[in-house]
Amino acid sequence: MASLKDLLAQRAALDQQIQETTSRERSDAIAKVRMLMSEYGLTIADLSTKTPKVEKVSKVAAKYRNKSTGESWSGRGLQPKWLKAAIGAGAKLEDFAI
Repeated sequence: MASLKDLLAQRAALDQQIQETTSRERSDAIAKVRMLMSEYGLTIADLSTKTPKVEKVSKVAAKYRNKSTGESWSGRGLQPKWLKAAIGAGAKLEDFAI
């Protein structure tokens, strides 16, 4: 069984190997990227691509309005609760048309 001193020495040696390997692989990666940039004529500006702006979704004009509360609905998607309740109570959809 190894002593604590031996294990700490092994760990120090492994830490050194890890640091050297990381440095070497990083240098290799940088060289590879530079070679590819040269091969394809790329610049640093080409690498910093901006994300395209997302167009704002335009709001759809309201088609139906609850005159007592001012709530409105565009006619798209599920009917709002206030409209369902009113229709359930006997009102017609056309009664709320703007």
